[in-house]
Amino acid sequence: MSVAPKKRLGQHFLVDENVVGVIGRMSALEHDDVVLEVGPGLGVLTRFLADRVRLVHAIEVDRSLEPELRRALDVRTNVSLIWGDALGVDVDSLSPTPSKLVANLPYNIATPLVVETLERAGSVRLWCVMVQREVADRFFAEPRTKAYGAVSVLVQLAARKIGFHPVSPTVFRPRPRVDSALVAFERADTARIEDVRGVVEGAFAHRRKTLANSLAISGVTTRERAEHALREVGHQPNARAEELDPHQFVLLAEHVR
Repeated sequence: MSVAPKKRLGQHFLVDENVVGVIGRMSALEHDDVVLEVGPGLGVLTRFLADRVRLVHAIEVDRSLEPELRRALDVRTNVSLIWGDALGVDVDSLSPTPSKLVANLPYNIATPLVVETLERAGSVRLWCVMVQREVADRFFAEPRTKAYGAVSVLVQLAARKIGFHPVSPTVFRPRPRVDSALVAFERADTARIEDVRGVVEGAFAHRRKTLANSLAISGVTTRERAEHALREVGHQPNARAEELDPHQFVLLAEHVR
């Protein structure tokens, strides 16, 4: 490998062709799909996707990878390379719009990217993403568990899990010091993230505090109003954020507006 991964960008290049096949099955690829890939790296997954779908929009922030990536793609003409920060790309403005996000996500943007695309990329209906195992566990964690947090609530309000596959560090170069996992989920359209995001993030911002105090400290609402809202959704005023399930956060947000 002639390109050195950059730690500051959270790069761990996918090099194992076998796990790429698992990604293909979990993402239920079809010939007419338009796929968004974030962080194509050396192009191992990009090449696989391009051979199976109509078009791949591949967003890469590291311009130094361009020679290696173009070599990997060879003569494939159905890949649109977009250079820049994926968090700043308006996915719905891409043409044609992608319906699936399939990617080995850079570690440092995995969580915000998933939340942002669930909230703003309305064309995307299915995600199949490689992330750190602990991040994958957070997406669909149960209330009252250590892994349960703001991202759990937001993801579960907008999506339902359809697949999970643990991944060994050996499939990457360099090998990360943590385990990874593939997690697949599809849009559920049960709630709009933008309606509850401020309340959810404020509630978990100070986990050692009660939910009402955390919301007050975060400037979302007053402690008194938050305590009243908790009573309205069936909780004690001293409840903590991890005690509420995602649906109860929707109700809570309605009461604190």
